Amino acid sequence: MNSISVRPDGNLRIFPARLARFYDGASHGDFPDWIDAFNGLPEISPSAVNLDTDTILIGAATDCSVSQRDTMTRQLQRLLPWRKGPFNLFGLEIDAEWRSDMKWRRLQDRIAPLSGRTVLDVGCGNGYYGWRMLGAGAKRVVGTDPTLRYVMQQRTIAKYLPEAPFDILPFTLETLVADGAASILPVDGFDTVFSMGVIYHRRDPVGHIRDLLRFLRPGGELVLESLIIDEEYGDVLKPPERYAMMRNIRAIPSVTTLKDWLSAVGLASVEVADVSVTTPAEQRATEWTFEQSLPDFLDPENSGLTIEGYPAPKRAILICRYN
Repeated sequence: MNSISVRPDGNLRIFPARLARFYDGASHGDFPDWIDAFNGLPEISPSAVNLDTDTILIGAATDCSVSQRDTMTRQLQRLLPWRKGPFNLFGLEIDAEWRSDMKWRRLQDRIAPLSGRTVLDVGCGNGYYGWRMLGAGAKRVVGTDPTLRYVMQQRTIAKYLPEAPFDILPFTLETLVADGAASILPVDGFDTVFSMGVIYHRRDPVGHIRDLLRFLRPGGELVLESLIIDEEYGDVLKPPERYAMMRNIRAIPSVTTLKDWLSAVGLASVEVADVSVTTPAEQRATEWTFEQSLPDFLDPENSGLTIEGYPAPKRAILICRYN
């Protein structure tokens, strides 16, 4: 398990031992297979890397043999589904379910420039946005995500970028807060904190924002992205079971409600950077994910509604300065 770790330097020094214990005790039934897939990846050095592009580019097709690429394909397919992307590894295209580059384009010119900044990406998934943050000049990126499959996907990408200052911690934000990690990650707080696609899963959304601020330095920036509903549908939607076939959707706010939540913790400088309807151009089934995706989760007679009859997915990005 030594290959699955964080760098022991600086303010992450506490985590190598903690991660070793976590991975040794990981109980997900597929975890041994994912480790085997990771260990079976071919050893290749990329001749070129471009993290500042829609498709994250690592290496060229000429860097490896056909046999090595076939091996890579088989190993990466053992980690399906790939939710966020796209990636290109040595000529192998990973066309993920989400065209995450579309969301990145909506926010990249609205946030404070990331050059030289330390960044925390809460609920980072397989790390697509973290790599884009590095491509935008971030000095250090730390991602958190409790889903082991996504953690292993991030680690497979990181295998070919061993010096990249991007680490992933397989914990929820709440776990880090409970463990006191806010005091060491880093001591002065991050320059920018992202929480994208997380808050509507939380039973206590205001508490989630408070936890985010524990990791943000004074004068830093919070980038919060959420599903929203239009004001005509009320202040907040609380689906009793599923929303667009998704479980654990606790509360989908209106933009006004989302701003109220931010105000409740003292965030006065709030900018609505973008509001966009999610379309099948952005989220769809591919050979790298499941057979069903957004088009299957909408009302077949009215694409403005989910299959359960709720308003179809719409998302907002809010940018907050923490004074």
